[in-house]
This record gives sequence, C-alpha cells and structure tokens, in this order.
Amino acid sequence: MGIWNYIKNIKNVSRGIAFKMVTDSGNGFYAWDGEIYESDIVRACIRPYAKAIGKLTAKHIRRFRGKVEVNPEPYMRFLLSEPNPYMGGHVMLEKAAVQLALNNNAFILIVRDENGVPEQLYPIPANMVEAKYEGEGLYLKFYFKNGKTAQFPYSEVLHIRNDFNENDIFGESPQKALEPLMEIVNTSDQGIVKAIKNSGVIRWLLTYATPLRPEDLKANVQQFVDNYMDISSPTFGAAGVDSKASAQRIEPKDYVPNAMQMGNTQKRIYSFFNTNEKIVESTYTEDEWNSYFEIVIEPVAIQLGEEFTRKLFSRKERGFGNAIFFDAANLQCASLSTKLALQAMVDRGALTPNEWRETFNLSPVADGDKPLRRLDTQTVNQVSTLLEDMDIGNITATREKILDLLRGGDKDGEKG
Repeated sequence: MGIWNYIKNIKNVSRGIAFKMVTDSGNGFYAWDGEIYESDIVRACIRPYAKAIGKLTAKHIRRFRGKVEVNPEPYMRFLLSEPNPYMGGHVMLEKAAVQLALNNNAFILIVRDENGVPEQLYPIPANMVEAKYEGEGLYLKFYFKNGKTAQFPYSEVLHIRNDFNENDIFGESPQKALEPLMEIVNTSDQGIVKAIKNSGVIRWLLTYATPLRPEDLKANVQQFVDNYMDISSPTFGAAGVDSKASAQRIEPKDYVPNAMQMGNTQKRIYSFFNTNEKIVESTYTEDEWNSYFEIVIEPVAIQLGEEFTRKLFSRKERGFGNAIFFDAANLQCASLSTKLALQAMVDRGALTPNEWRETFNLSPVADGDKPLRRLDTQTVNQVSTLLEDMDIGNITATREKILDLLRGGDKDGEKG
C-alpha cells in the first residue's frame, strides 16, 4: 500500500542507539491487542463517538488583513477531503477516532512531496510506538502487527491524545482502568452461558432399592428416558416406576449474575467513555446530544485543528493567517425547529443560504454561497459616520448615500 512504499523510501534516521524493551515506567506506549474492541459494550460506546468525529468538516481558513478566505489553496482542500488513495477524510477521521478511544493516542503520518508540500495523510495502526530522542530531534518508532518497524520525525506525525498526564509525549493508556471492568463483563457473560448449558444437564434422579450392575443401571435409565422424556414417545409427559426405583425431579439452581450488578458495570464502562445509554441507542434529545458534543467531541475537534495547523503549515504560513478548523457545520443533531430558527442567521449574513441548506441535508444552489442581509438589519455605524462627516457642502451627497444604505446598497449601487 501507499504508506509502505513511502516507508521503503525513507532513510533510516537511527544513529546506532540500541533498542531497549519498553516497560510501564519507560517512555513508550503499548496499544491494546484488539481484544477489547471485540466487546459489544465497548464497540457500542465508541461507534457514536467515531461517527461524530468523522462528521467534522475540515476547512482551510486564511485570515489576513481583515479578509477571510475558505479553502483558498486547492492542494490543501484535496488533502483534507482526499487524504490518501484508500480513504476519504471522513473515514480517516473515524479510524483515528477509534484508535484514540481505545488507546488515548492516535497517529496520522504526513507524506510530503519533493518540495515539502503535504500531499497524503495515513493513520498509523501500530501495536507499539516508542519515543526516541536523537540529537535535538524527537522521533517515533512504530512496531506493526506484521513485525515491521518504521521511524518518523515527530514533526511529520499528527498526534492526537487524551488523558495527557505523566508521560511527556503520550496519553495515559486506558488498560489499567478498563481491565477490571472487562474482566467482570467477561466473567458475567461466561457465567450466563454456563448456567444455560448446565440447566439442561440433569433433570431427573432415579434411585433403585437394589444394587444393579453398571450396564443394567445405564440400560434402565436409558429406557426411562426413551419412554417418558422423548417427545416422540406415546408416554411423553407421564412417568411411572415400580417399587424397585423412585424418581425425583431435580430443579436447576444455577448461578446467574445479578442484573443490577451487571447494569452497574455497564454504566461504569459508559462513564469511562463519557457516554450513556441514550447516546449509544440514539434516543437522545437535542440538548442531550449538544451536551455530549460539547464535552466529548468538541475538545477533540479543537485539538485536531491545532495539530493539523501546527504540522501542515510552516511558521511563516501560520503568520499569514493559515489554519485548519474542524467544525460541525451540518448540525444534523438539531431539531427541525432549531434549523428553521437559523433563518435569522441567514437574514443577518451570519450564515449563507447554502450553509443553511446543508443543515437540512440539501444540495447547494447557485449563488447560495453569497451572504444575504435584510434591509432592516443594516448596521447603523455607517449612517452615523456619514452624519458625523456631513457639512454644508456635502448635504445632498450624504443624503443620497444614506438613502442608498437604507435601500440595502452601497455607494456603487450594489445590494448588500
């Protein structure tokens, strides 16, 4: 694949430093081995989180000398929407979000052309990554499932992290916090399965008054089963024994985990991932989703914007106002009444008609990217300025300009 072709061409930056096994106290991070993602509870917690991050819209914004441009450079627009030949921007963000939720760390490799311009982005699903300081530079060495390794400068890796505490580079692994909860869930699930299997093992106990040989005992039990427990037997449902034996029904009393205890464990896992049952089952209200978005999704969006801006643009480019923003422009979680209320934002030029249509999942229209402004929402600052500058020599010209503003135009006759 593309990332491996890039890795083959990259020079080995190692300077003979021997690799040391990373321990819990070392400057390394171990990812989960994948088993945690097999849990239906964990996957249910992560799915809405990853989908919400995937829906974030990445935009290149340039603010310079009072002018704001959206996606001014085609190469950056293509990079954000088509990061590599194998996935779009939505899928790449989802994959990175899953890695972030499972590991509290997510890595995206920046591939540049011969001129140093970023042209591709690849998520890095490594089993382990090690931070190595060589000279004054910081490098990340990745260990992949197929046994291969690759080392990249930290400046060429987009690194998103959570629970950033003791380690200088990596977010804290969730293993110690999640492991006891997952053991409880796994043990409970196994207990239920075993209870169901054991419930049909022994239902009747036949006690014989006289000793029998093992083969005779087995034959008598089989005859009892064939006559009274086989659904095709004419005597199914009614049993009879003589004085030589007595039949006693065994009531199953297998242990089944307490439902309240299981519910508490599941709630603790939900809380660990900052989610709840309504978010997982998509039964949330608008306010509940907005609260979840503000606490869980928005901090990741801010961190994505900062990291993309810092790594994709040089210091000079950032000085000219270039930045990457991730926003939730579609507002699909908003109710119909909330979306309709955004009409006021369109009237005042805060939203364009196409941005408003996007909230309804409608396609753009011609000239829909131009902001509109109602006549009765024209700013009064311009009128005040004209009145302050008015004198005996420009009364007529000032009057015409004020009338033109009230009609919604400017001095050239264009409509605002």
